[in-house]
Amino acid sequence: MATIVVVGGTGYTGGNIVREAAGRGHAVVSISRTEPSEPLEGVRYELGDVGEVAARVVPGADVVVACLSPRREMVGRLVDVYRELARLSAEAGARYLQVGGFSSLRPAPGAPRFVEGEVPEEFRQEAFEGEATRAMLVDDAPADLDWVFISPAGSYGAFAPGDHQGHYRVGGEVALFDAEGNSSISGTDFAVAVVDEIDTPAHRRAHIGIAS
Repeated sequence: MATIVVVGGTGYTGGNIVREAAGRGHAVVSISRTEPSEPLEGVRYELGDVGEVAARVVPGADVVVACLSPRREMVGRLVDVYRELARLSAEAGARYLQVGGFSSLRPAPGAPRFVEGEVPEEFRQEAFEGEATRAMLVDDAPADLDWVFISPAGSYGAFAPGDHQGHYRVGGEVALFDAEGNSSISGTDFAVAVVDEIDTPAHRRAHIGIAS
């Protein structure tokens, strides 16, 4: 079993990943500013600023999963925080999985990414900063870092938790849609997909999308 550090482990995405990984018997360390509402037995919760806690925790990791959002205290900081997590992961020899946003995907092969088009004002800052974290990995990640940038489907998040389907699809940087033109995935199915990628690595230094 692996030692998995989940950065943002008490948030929506991180919390689901922590639960799924712990349920499979992995040693899970959650980094967050806040206590979990329902702590899980066997999970180690490290509280504090990610910049301080990660320096202590990441050196012992086999895998690091970054699940922060560019909101509240992270606005304007996310690229630098993730660059440091990538550096620490490379030094530790840990695999690095970074969860981004749907807007970093493309609607079709060779087409501009969604973030390069018309983004509603209320989502603009988050979409742009999330995309900047993807560009950071592509352009600046340590050469020996085994990284994956993971975009969830368009309808994903605490606002649309969805029902557990027990299946998912993995694509490249082109968004996945169903026959009705919908792009969605539940929080639990997304977590299963992420932990499956940890248990059976299938991508390296790549951008992937996950949808039902």
